[in-house]
Amino acid sequence: MAKKYDVYGIGNALVDIDFEVSQDFLSDHNIKKGLMTLVDEETQTRLIKAIDGKNTEKKSGGSAANTVMAVSQFGGSAFYSCKVADDEFGQFYLNDLTEAGIATNLDGKTKEHGITGKCLVMITDDADRTMNTFLGITTSLSTSEVSEEAIQNSEYIYLEGYLVASPTAFEAMKLTKQLAEKNGVKTSITLSDPSIVEGFKGLFHEVIGDGVDLLFCNEDEALKFTGSSNINVAREELKKFAKKFVITQGKNGAMIFDGDTFIDIEPYQVNTVDTNGAGDMFAGAFLYGITNGHSYAGSGKLASLASSKIVSQYGPRLPMKSIKEIQNQIS
Repeated sequence: MAKKYDVYGIGNALVDIDFEVSQDFLSDHNIKKGLMTLVDEETQTRLIKAIDGKNTEKKSGGSAANTVMAVSQFGGSAFYSCKVADDEFGQFYLNDLTEAGIATNLDGKTKEHGITGKCLVMITDDADRTMNTFLGITTSLSTSEVSEEAIQNSEYIYLEGYLVASPTAFEAMKLTKQLAEKNGVKTSITLSDPSIVEGFKGLFHEVIGDGVDLLFCNEDEALKFTGSSNINVAREELKKFAKKFVITQGKNGAMIFDGDTFIDIEPYQVNTVDTNGAGDMFAGAFLYGITNGHSYAGSGKLASLASSKIVSQYGPRLPMKSIKEIQNQIS
C-alpha cells in the first residue's frame, strides 16, 4: 500500500531573501564579500531596514527544505518538520510550504514567539553572492517538532546533517531515525557540509548508528567522514554505514552505490554561476525518482540534470517551467 508521503524531512527553516546591492553597499556596511557569515539579530535587522524598498525576492529555504521542495515540485509528496516563529517571516515560510503542497508539523499556524531564521543573500553586479545568516528560532528545533504519525506515513525520512550542530536538534534527528526504524520506514541522511562533518563526526556516527538505508554526500564530505584521502577507499568504507549511497562530484557528475554495484552518473555541461543548493536539488530529485518508480540509474540521471539547471541560475529553487523541461527531457 502506498504511503501518504514519499519523504519526511526534518531540518532548519530559513527565509532566503535575495536582493541586488552595489559593492559600495557591502563596504559601507562592513560586510565580507562573497562569504556566508553568521550574524546576530541586531545586525540583520539593521541590514533589512537598510535595503527596505529595494528589489527583493523571498523564498523558504534551509538545506532539507530545498530538498523536500524539489520532491514536491517533481510531483512527489512531502512532509517537513521545522521551527519558525509567529512573526511575519514565519508566516511567509509556512505559506510558502503550503502553496508548494508540503505538509508540516506547524498545522497551519505559527505559535511560538521569537525570530524566524533568515538568510540575506546580497547579489552584486559581478554575479557574486554574499550571505548573512541569523538562525533565530530554528536553533531550538527539538523533539517537539517531530511527528510520529507523519513518519509512519512516509516511505523515507531525510535528515539534514546541519542539525548535529544544535544539541536539541540532534536529539530530534535521533528520535526521527528511531521512529522510522520502529515503523519500518527507510532512513536517509545528508552529511551537508565538510566542515560540519569534521567538527561533529562523532555525532554523525551516533545518529547513523547501525546504518542508514541511503546516504548523500559530496566527495569532500565522504573523505572527511571516512578519514580517507582516496575516493575509491572512501566509497568502500561508506558501505559500513549505508546500504546505498550517493556521492556527488560536481562537474564530474556523481557515483551511486545501489546496494550491489556502482553506477557512474554523467554530468550535464553547463555554465556554472552559483553552486548554492545543487546538492539539495540532487537529493530531492533522486528521492523523488526512487519513490516514484524510477531505477537508481534513472533517478541519478534525473538528479544530475536537475542539479545542472540549479547551478546555471541564482538561488536553490527551480521555476516550474524548468521542472517540466527536465521531465520532458528525461522521459
